[in-house]
Formats: sequence, C-alpha cells, structure tokens
Amino acid sequence: MSQEVTDADFEAEVLKHDKPVLVDFWAPWCGPCRQVGPIVDQIGEENADKLKVVKLNTDDNMKTAAEYGITGIPAMYVFKDGKVVKEIVGARPKPALEEELAEFIG
Repeated sequence: MSQEVTDADFEAEVLKHDKPVLVDFWAPWCGPCRQVGPIVDQIGEENADKLKVVKLNTDDNMKTAAEYGITGIPAMYVFKDGKVVKEIVGARPKPALEEELAEFIG
C-alpha cells in the first residue's frame, strides 16, 4: 500500500523529496480510483528506487487538491523538484500507466 499524504505533510513528502513523486489523487467513493489504486501501488513497489508513490484523499485534503486544480479523479501527477511535470487523469490499465510514466521509471 502506498503512503498516504495530507495537506500538512504534502510539502515535506512530495515537493521537497529528492526523486520524482507520483501523487495519486483519489477518494473512497470513486470507483475508478479503487480500480487504479492497486495498479499504482504495484508500479510504486516495482520502481521504488526511481519513483516515490503516495496517495492523497481529496475529500480529506481539499486544500492541496484545490491548489493543484484537481477536478476529476483519479488524477495522478508526477512532481519533480517541487513542480508538476506530468498529469495523468482517469483510470488506465497497468501497461498504459507504465507507458505514461516511462520517462520516470524506464
């Protein structure tokens, strides 16, 4: 299971991290989020040396979700050096997600 982050620790865990961080913006009521969640966890486990993977519950952390303009979930953003460098919106099968993330995990 990927690490949960909150409004309170987002800066320390994501923006100031030394390697790219994939943030999975999700909510418990979101069916597609629950489908893609295990895939995101797998990618994180398989590529832990290159990419940190965390989850942010948008219901509980509205400040951060609003700050990044998250209107549709699931949304997966890759942050590098404190900036969004990739946005993936919507559930994808694992091969498609790996392809989208190839520059970070390849």
